Amino acid sequence: MNGNDERRAEVRSYLVGYAGAIVMTGVAFAIVQWPIASPKLTFAAVLTLAFTQIVLQFRCFLHISLRRSARDDLQLILFSTLVVALMVGGTLVILLNLRERMM
Repeated sequence: MNGNDERRAEVRSYLVGYAGAIVMTGVAFAIVQWPIASPKLTFAAVLTLAFTQIVLQFRCFLHISLRRSARDDLQLILFSTLVVALMVGGTLVILLNLRERMM
């Protein structure tokens, strides 16, 4: 592949990711705006679309895949997500505990 083909493939990846993100966001908004199912099913559909969009953005924008060369990047993202989740969870536990003690 020469430089021009690589550039074309990269631009195509960005366009596919952008179009997919727009479509999934629109579908999620439509599902919530015009409910056609029970609230639990609507929540499950929106959650599924959200996770699908995360995977799409990792693949198309961050170029993270399951190839051996990209696993280090994926592990870094997963570890960072774990650290942020622990920090947010710990903060919520502390704040809810303080709220309970104040009431």
